[in-house]
Amino acid sequence: MLSSVYISLGLYFIVMLGIGLFAYRNTEEDVEGYLLGGRKLSPAVVALSAGASDMSGWMLMGLPGAMYVSGLSASWIAIGLVIGAWCNYLYVAPRLRVYTEVANNAITIPDFFAERFNDTSHILRIVSAIVIIVFFTLYTSSGLVAGGKLFESSFGLNYELGLYITAGVVVTYTLFGGFMAVSLTDFVQGCLMFIALILVPTVVMFELGGITATMQSISAIDPAYFSLFNAVGSSESLTVLGIISLMAWGLGYFGQPHIIVRFMAIRSVKDMPIARKVGMSWMILALVGALSTGLFGMAYVAANPMTLADPETIFVVLSQVLFHPLIAGFLLAAILAAIMSTISSQLLVTSSSLVSDIYEALLNQDATDKQLVLISRLAVLGVAILAIILAMGENQSILGLVSNAWAGFGAAFGPVILCGLYWSKMTRLGAIAGMLSGTVVTLVWLYVPFAGEVLNASLYAIVPGFIANIGAIYLVSQLDQTNDPQMQNTFNTVVKKLKEEA
Repeated sequence: MLSSVYISLGLYFIVMLGIGLFAYRNTEEDVEGYLLGGRKLSPAVVALSAGASDMSGWMLMGLPGAMYVSGLSASWIAIGLVIGAWCNYLYVAPRLRVYTEVANNAITIPDFFAERFNDTSHILRIVSAIVIIVFFTLYTSSGLVAGGKLFESSFGLNYELGLYITAGVVVTYTLFGGFMAVSLTDFVQGCLMFIALILVPTVVMFELGGITATMQSISAIDPAYFSLFNAVGSSESLTVLGIISLMAWGLGYFGQPHIIVRFMAIRSVKDMPIARKVGMSWMILALVGALSTGLFGMAYVAANPMTLADPETIFVVLSQVLFHPLIAGFLLAAILAAIMSTISSQLLVTSSSLVSDIYEALLNQDATDKQLVLISRLAVLGVAILAIILAMGENQSILGLVSNAWAGFGAAFGPVILCGLYWSKMTRLGAIAGMLSGTVVTLVWLYVPFAGEVLNASLYAIVPGFIANIGAIYLVSQLDQTNDPQMQNTFNTVVKKLKEEA
């Protein structure tokens, strides 16, 4: 059985490395080509790449597990994510694509901040680059931990060996192929995740006798599984703050560098509506599949003589029980695809900040494109090695780390990006104050206990962090009253170009 699974995974690894080789041979050897694909990506690749790098392993493990335990009340997070992603495509993507090109061809988020606010002091660039480097190194480490655990739980391999396998494949195609390789592998991985999330709950449903029989089985176990406001096994209803906290995950989209950088790489703003339709269709169907896997999986476990020690492994268990080993290997590869797609995106964004925002901007402004591409590849390797070291011996859940990093990026960058794109009177000092305020409030909310409990337990930290950021941006920008004709001219040029390309 394991030999068939290994064959499927082996084929998957070969495809990923082959794409990396293809991208290496077809990527322009300049920094824009390596870090942004030359701004030539098709809308379908942009959409699935953004989706795959966004969802990670939690889509196939964390969300089904939450649905398995809590029922339909766990879907509030999915509702929030759909609304947030749709707004991201509609309001951020087109304007960011044009603005980053007009603003001296910015190729990273810190680069965009520096150009947007004419920050000759480099404070904005340095602060945002540090936030990206620190949080994404930890974020990358959490993905490697997930890969190690997958190999350990599914194949009985040593945890460290699983860690090395996951890191080795991701680093290889990212190191050589750059943004083009990451985006193309994300496209394939997104297709793989989509098929898996549709296939598994469909097969479970037929095993239980069809959709009607499945729903009846779930209702017989506990009607609360179909309640949006009552978690299974709890006599208390979800509070308003509880629902807001779950839906507030959607706010994080506006500030996630590894997602919004995809919008900067699309070949034309005119392609954005197609990307939005493809991306949102993929996301909604994949989320429905993930939720259904947890809900139908609970009914399947209850109807058969089996136990499930960890609800987050329901997708893995169903893959192994219901499918031929070759298909099971394909489904396990989908989990690995979710993990690897996010790791590769985070590696590239982190290395781009190290190279473009630290090395080139502060240390060597006269560096050639060949030098920058070489340093970028070395940065990918260096960040990966550090992430592996941090992942060594890690045996605890990574959900909290991912949740905290999502809140940190969303609260630190989201309001600055939104206001920077739409409010011409926003100033450099306002951006700095907003970014610092959002970051500090979020960290306090996450880690400083009040009356023996952190505030994040009552309200997700991204909400107060987001509000603090916006408040600081408005107040400081109003008090600053800086009149920069260059900033205003760039803003007007962006608005004009958007109207022309609409």
